[in-house]
Parts: sequence; structure tokens; C-alpha cells
Amino acid sequence: MDLQGEHRIPAPRETVWTLLNDPEVLKACIPGCQSLEITGENRMAATVVAKVGPVKATFAGEVRLENIVAPESYSITGEGKGGIAGFASGGADVRLVEDGTDTVLTYVVKAQVGGKIAQLGGRLVDSSAKKLATQFFDCFAARCVAGDDAVTVG
Repeated sequence: MDLQGEHRIPAPRETVWTLLNDPEVLKACIPGCQSLEITGENRMAATVVAKVGPVKATFAGEVRLENIVAPESYSITGEGKGGIAGFASGGADVRLVEDGTDTVLTYVVKAQVGGKIAQLGGRLVDSSAKKLATQFFDCFAARCVAGDDAVTVG
């Protein structure tokens, strides 16, 4: 599965970068996220409940941040296991570019899924992934706009 997108966030790049690295903000914005905890330098453990078509499962996994160039870009790699529902693994390259007072966030995701989820078919998996990405970025942009009023930055 490949997914890419671009989102204009009406906030300074430093704010976007700080919030993009804040586990509490990420937990609040990732659809179905039950827990997200720092486990080491540039490492987090996550538990996420995801529904793809008729398959609903709890995925537990680890995420690593690599190739970090603050406040411009990083790569995210990770994998999660959802028991009989299957697994997901892959990565994303995230880039932040200043555009006036806004920040343009672009991402490119490459992921593999297996198990029951993979049997559902590419179109259903892709449409579910796009829907989850849209939900995440809508929530994340709202947090960035709210800035210091909604979350602690820095």
C-alpha cells in the first residue's frame, strides 16, 4: 500500500514540529489510539484499535523516528501485530516546509499488511487508510491552530 498527501497547516513550522513530536498530541489525534508511550530515544510503543471493513482488531507495535532533521523532516518506521486480524509494517517520510505563516506538511507512506486485513483487498485497505489519515490531519491541524491555548508547546 502506498499513500501520499499534503496538508496546509495554519501555524508556524516550529509549532507543527513540536506538536508532531508530542506523544500526547499524537495519541489524541491518531484514530483509535489507546496508548502511545516513549520507550527510548526516538522510540514509542503504541496500541491502536483499527477497523478495516468488517475486521476490527487491536494492534500493538513499535514506532521509530529516523533521519531526523529538526524542524524539517523525519522518517517513521514501525510495525504492529493485530493477532488473527494480521499485521501492518512500513514507514513514512514526513517533510515540513514554511510557506509564509503556514506550514505545508507532506508525507509518503509505504506499508505492507498481512493476515485477514490483506484478504480484504487493496481498495478497501487503501480507502480505510486514506480515511484514517484525513481524520488524523484534521485533528492535528486543529491542535496546531489552537497552539498554546490547547496544548503545552515546548
